[in-house]
Amino acid sequence: MPDRGFEYGLIRFDGELVTAGLYRGLKSHVLCGGCAKVGILTHNSSMKRILIVGCGDIALRTIPLLARRYRVYALIRNPGYGAKLRSLGAIPVSGDLDKRASLTRISGLADAVLHFAPPAATDGADTRTRNLLGALSRGTRRLVYISTSGVYGDCVGDRVSETRAVSPASVRGKLRVDAERQIRDWAGRNGVNASILRVPGIYAQDRLPLARLRQGAPAIVEAEDSYSNHIHADDLARIAVAALHRARPCRVYHATDDDEMKMGDYFDAVADAHGLPRPPRMTRCEVQRAVSPVMWSFMNESRRLENGRIKRELSVTLKYPTVADALAEMKRQM
Repeated sequence: MPDRGFEYGLIRFDGELVTAGLYRGLKSHVLCGGCAKVGILTHNSSMKRILIVGCGDIALRTIPLLARRYRVYALIRNPGYGAKLRSLGAIPVSGDLDKRASLTRISGLADAVLHFAPPAATDGADTRTRNLLGALSRGTRRLVYISTSGVYGDCVGDRVSETRAVSPASVRGKLRVDAERQIRDWAGRNGVNASILRVPGIYAQDRLPLARLRQGAPAIVEAEDSYSNHIHADDLARIAVAALHRARPCRVYHATDDDEMKMGDYFDAVADAHGLPRPPRMTRCEVQRAVSPVMWSFMNESRRLENGRIKRELSVTLKYPTVADALAEMKRQM
């Protein structure tokens, strides 16, 4: 599920990728969609302080890598979470994205921002992103935002490039589209290099649908099944850090692996790797009646995301290009 774990989210990155080719000269790019003309800045000169917003799984994997080169701040609303972040090398900063007045400390605090917090569960605009952008100062030069591939809605199995028009069907997808729009507008007004990562289902050893499999929840019969897209949490973190250094202004990137799996095949692969029964297969209509509306919104949408940009422009080499690669590694570690 694309949005799970985003409220406190980040990750771990290969140090060689940070140093290999990231010390390049200043280049300028013309931004689309109302964005201003800004430069892609070098590692040494552009970023000294990084603010992480949304300190969950992906954040916890990223902080140790960033802390070796930068002063890393982490926005938290629960003070009890601070000790964990300090142990990883981050400096906790108290603030609540749902309370604009609590965010005064982050103004002028960082050169770059990793925005991994999800929208609040509302039917309107993404007020959390609005509050964050309102609190940031002109001193911010870069921003990377984790969005969701749900902004495309159901693409009936088509291959989807980053230039495809968004057409969200779910509330979460509509809120992410609103957040992306806010970020583009804000970046254009303030000359910020902002990039967007559209992310599909995130998985890792501790983020597999094992409970679902043990419960015997159904999957859709192969002939009617939807294509789903995935990214290992470690690779997502590496992509986020690569975007922080290399992303072009106002650019969208698909943070997805190389697989073209149908959702039922994903469930089967996880079940086989953990010695669990494969889920029963039902027709789409039967599955819709058997699962929650939220789960159905994920199962109903079908698309195959293209990922060439993260390889060409961000120089990312996936550690886990397929789910099979990751499951094999997990099995070796068991």
